[in-house]
Amino acid sequence: MGETVRHYFASGNTAAGVHLLFDSAFQELDQLYILKGRPGTGKSTIMQQVADEMLRQGRSVEMFHCPFDSDTLDGLILTEERIGIVDGSACRETLGPESAKAVFSIDMDQAVDQAKVSRNQSNLAALQAGFEETCTKAYETFAKALRIHDEWEKYYIDSMNFTKANQAAEELVDLFFANRVQQKQSKIRHVFLGAATPKGAVDFVENLTAGVSKRIFVKGRPGSGKSTMLKKLVSVAEERGFDAEVFHCGFDPGSLDMLIFPEISVAIFDSTAPHEYFPSRESDEILDMYEQVIASGTDEKYAREMDGIKARYRSAMNEATSYLAEAKKRRDRLKGLYFEMIDFSVIDRLSQQVKQDIEKAVFAVDQNASRK
Repeated sequence: MGETVRHYFASGNTAAGVHLLFDSAFQELDQLYILKGRPGTGKSTIMQQVADEMLRQGRSVEMFHCPFDSDTLDGLILTEERIGIVDGSACRETLGPESAKAVFSIDMDQAVDQAKVSRNQSNLAALQAGFEETCTKAYETFAKALRIHDEWEKYYIDSMNFTKANQAAEELVDLFFANRVQQKQSKIRHVFLGAATPKGAVDFVENLTAGVSKRIFVKGRPGSGKSTMLKKLVSVAEERGFDAEVFHCGFDPGSLDMLIFPEISVAIFDSTAPHEYFPSRESDEILDMYEQVIASGTDEKYAREMDGIKARYRSAMNEATSYLAEAKKRRDRLKGLYFEMIDFSVIDRLSQQVKQDIEKAVFAVDQNASRK
């Protein structure tokens, strides 16, 4: 057993609004603990404490971060033990009996003084409404930015050699899979590698690809076929029985940013802003889609038009991020108000209950493994 920690997002602040991937991220678990309750009732703190203890024991943990505060957790999975914990509010009650063999619900609102809630109902409702209103403005502005991005893409799509684009995809299929077919059903898992947050774009590319033998950095321009190529690779992997982690774009969830094929230890990802990286290992490779499939001189030919588009795009993205920052301020005030209504002796009791239940479940898994 060797300690590993992998970082993800299972929800995103996107041009399509809040987009959730919890149902795919939290699948085929043996046990799932759903922490239900209002903001500020200690859900993320409990998960962080469990994660810290499990890592101290040398166990593998997957940590799912909150897109409004990437330093806090929306969920975690003990990988080898197949045990998950999730914030019921973050996943919006999308997880249930189909996610795990056994599901346990913990009501953190037991710690909240309901009389104080009643007395502060108008303030709580106003803060919640303000939070939701500001989030809506952020999502509408991200949608505006995506429409501008589509304008930008069109110049490159109109200049693309689709035959060469298809050839590039086929070459990758041959490189990754050759003629191999595995006689099993593939496991396809959908998650995010990053998110739009109040601080701007945050990603975990380096962490997620740390254990991969080969990384392909796909460079290019908007509309140069990067996501389309990744979608083709997922389709082939699924047809041939290969497992895949599919990482959706945190801005446009209909697009893909990265694939990891664990059975062949390969990662291929869109290595352009806002998650631009460069090779740092001997086995790393660059695939430049602009050079391979876009007509030479396209950048220069449309430089003036695209400069204007880029400026409008940056402005819209900055505006959307500022709305997220304002939403976080209101969310933090809401959490602070609930924080004043909490009986911390109850929180401590619930926290101990969750941690003891997890320890018992982990011990049972260890005992079963030792008997085999």
